[in-house]
Amino acid sequence: MQQILVIFATVFLAELGDKTQLATVLFATEQRHHPVLIFMAAALALVASTAIAVVLGTMAERYLTMIPLKPIAGIGFIMIGILTIWR
Repeated sequence: MQQILVIFATVFLAELGDKTQLATVLFATEQRHHPVLIFMAAALALVASTAIAVVLGTMAERYLTMIPLKPIAGIGFIMIGILTIWR
């Protein structure tokens, strides 16, 4: 259960304020579609993209076991943060 909570919290925080969420907000402000329809479409899109990520990650796991992916990803995120602050 703890693993599920960690994954949920990580993905939830990563998704806050990203361009996907902003696009969903913009769709909701247009008032051309019912809010439930916007929610369903956005949720389905997130589920589909997550399914693709899980499948690709599972397939890549056997080829990338020797590469330290977590430190590389961490350094990448830190560099993006520094570049964002710098500009």
